[in-house]
Formats: sequence, C-alpha cells, structure tokens
Amino acid sequence: MDQVYIENIADHEGQEVTLKGWLYNKRSSGKLHFLQVRDGTGTIQCVIFKKDVPEQAFEQAAHLAQESAIIVHGTVRADERSPIGFEVGVSDLELVGEASDYPITPKDHGVAFLLDNRHLWVRSARQHAVLRIRSEIAHACRQYFDDRGFVLFDSPILTPAACEGTTTLFETPYFDETAYLTQSGQLYLEAGAMAFGKAYCFGPTFRAEKSKTRRHLMEFWMVEPEVAYMDLAGDMDLAEDFVEYVVQRVVQNRRRELDVLERDVGKLESVRKPFPRITYDEAVTTLRDKGFSIEWGEDFGAEEETVLSEAYDRPVLVHRYPAACKAFYMKADPENAKLALCVDMLAPEGYGEIIGGGQREDDLQTLEGKITEHGLPHEAFSWYLDLRRYGSVPHAGFGMGIERAVAWICGLHHVRETIPFPRMLERLTP
Repeated sequence: MDQVYIENIADHEGQEVTLKGWLYNKRSSGKLHFLQVRDGTGTIQCVIFKKDVPEQAFEQAAHLAQESAIIVHGTVRADERSPIGFEVGVSDLELVGEASDYPITPKDHGVAFLLDNRHLWVRSARQHAVLRIRSEIAHACRQYFDDRGFVLFDSPILTPAACEGTTTLFETPYFDETAYLTQSGQLYLEAGAMAFGKAYCFGPTFRAEKSKTRRHLMEFWMVEPEVAYMDLAGDMDLAEDFVEYVVQRVVQNRRRELDVLERDVGKLESVRKPFPRITYDEAVTTLRDKGFSIEWGEDFGAEEETVLSEAYDRPVLVHRYPAACKAFYMKADPENAKLALCVDMLAPEGYGEIIGGGQREDDLQTLEGKITEHGLPHEAFSWYLDLRRYGSVPHAGFGMGIERAVAWICGLHHVRETIPFPRMLERLTP
C-alpha cells in the first residue's frame, strides 16, 4: 500500500491505506486503543481492535509514547463524530522511532518553557494552524505580485550602511570592513524598479531595537514592492488592494486553521476596499480629542495606533506624517515641505502598523542634502544616488511585515508565535 496523507484521506474511503506519522495522543479501553496520529498534513483517529491486529502490534500500541514515529496500516471509514469526518480501522502497526519523556504534554506549560522547546512546540495543533496560515500568507504575497507583472528582485542581507536609522543596526565583521544586517530591502529594490518598472523583494530583515513589546522581533520578514512612475496615491491603492487579496486568500483557503485558533472570521471577511484614509493632522486631532497630549511632529506609538484604528472594521491608512520623523529617502509634500509623502497602514483590533511606505525622493540634489542632514556617509550611498543621476523618475513602494500581518490575521496576542524560531531581545535560542 502506498503512503496516503491525512489531508487527502477523504479520497480513500473504504480503501486500505498506509499512514506514516507520529503519535499525537492516545487512550485505551480494554481491547481497544484509540491513537491520534498526525503526519504534518492533519490528524486522524486510528482505532485498534485487539482481534484485528497481530498480538505484538496491539501490545506495542499499549506502550507507545507521545510523539513516537509510527506507520499505520488500515482501512479508511466514515465517522461523523470525527472533526475530519473519517477514521482508520487499523490492521497493523510499525514502530519507526520511539519517543520517551516527551517534554510538551497535554497539560499547560509556561511561555518560557514552550519557547525553550520551540523546536518541539511547532508540532502542536495551535502552532500548526498559525504556521500554515503564515505559509498561506507568504504564498499569497508572491502570487499577488507575480500575477501582476512584478519581478522578484532579491536584496542583499549584508549591507554597508543603514536604511532605517543608525541606532538599530546589527553590526558584523566583513573581512577588513564592517557590514550590517539589512533593515529593509527597499534601497536596493529601487534599483530593481528602475530596471524592471515593477519589482518586489521578500526576505528577512533585522532591527536591533531594545524593545520587549508584543509587536517586536529582532529578525522578521518583509515583502516590499517598488514601482516606477508611481505616486503616493497609487502606492496607497496598491497597498489596500494587496492586503485585501492576502486576507481573503487566507479566509478562503485556511478556514480550518482559523477555526482552530477560534478566530472571528467575520472580522476578516469585512476587510474589503476601500480602506479609510486619514492624514497625520486628522489623526493628531482625533488623539487629542480622546485625551492624548501628543505634540505635532511626534510619531505614534502602540497605544496611539490602537486608538486610531479602533473606530474601523478594516485597516486605516494614515498618510503625510511630518518629514522630521520619517526616513531620509521620503519625498516632501510639494504643498507642504514639512510633510512627507508617506503612509502607514494600521490594522484593526489593536494590531498597529503592518505596512509602511511612500513616495521616494527622486531629485538628486535634494537627496544629497538629506543624506548630509541625517549624518549618513555619502560614499556608502553613491550607488543609490546614481539612481537619481541616470534617468530618475517618481517612484513609490511599501513594506509589509509578515509577522505582524500573521498576528493580526490569526488574532494572536504576541508576534513570538508567528515565526518558527522567534528572535527577541533576550532570546537567541533554540
């Protein structure tokens, strides 16, 4: 019998099959064993009657430990009590790899313990659901841009200078030089946009932020599109169309996983265009009306973002922040030089910023001045300035943090569950 995966079990009703997986849980009752077997694609109950299997197999099943690797042979039959509608009547059982004293038991464990055992914790049903949704989101991101003529343009991880500010750089020796782990692929992606018109990158980014909030990781993934001849308005249109697509793909394809997480799917189904748009000035007025003593020119923190988004059932786009609190490459608003042509997308339900982007400065002299103003080394950005020397055009883009998007879509309290191995301020292992 060829191996069958549990996710395809419905196609094999009444047939003899072979399942290869691990023992997720077990209970016994006299001449019966009920084995919950997982194979990475799903979990199914396998029923062992003493009379239906060799005596050795029945005795072996009685002593199987959680997470032992096993091969099950049996017949698929319908079972309306099963969450997946089927079970397997076992005819034989093989032990492949014995497990003893598996540390993660059905009882409750503390977060620190689970993170210490993250390499095993990812086997649990909840983590399976989160990471399958993460995989769906990543696939949807690529599909969206691939289907719309964007070229995948991989940006380097080792860079010679900062992109988002010099205070959050991870420094590393690079032979006789110093290199930094990338904070964003954007600057290099702009070269891709000038070459291909529409490009995107998708990879890990690093921020040495000494933050312990539930929204921050030291290492996270970003998908970043960049488009030549695009302005801020077009950038906001692209961002909301993209986010709607990703969210609805998850709703369509990962309903079972959302149910495992007890996510309110109705809140995700309402994520449809158009998204509300407010200016930074309007946001400041709203915050002051709600009792915040915020000064004009200050960036928003987590609490402010939560208050701004709570009035909406879908993400809200906040645009035209003060130029002083944004990166050097942001283009100034021609109608008010104190403002930047930028946008942040704030997810509802208190999840904060999931997208940051805007229109880039395309004038050579202006950009040179900003690099000087920010105290950045001109030699490290000589190649970047070439993009303005040779055929500069208006262009715009954004970056979406995958982990924050996963946290929002899954309804998670903390981003530590959104990536297989989270890197946090005080955690580098496993």
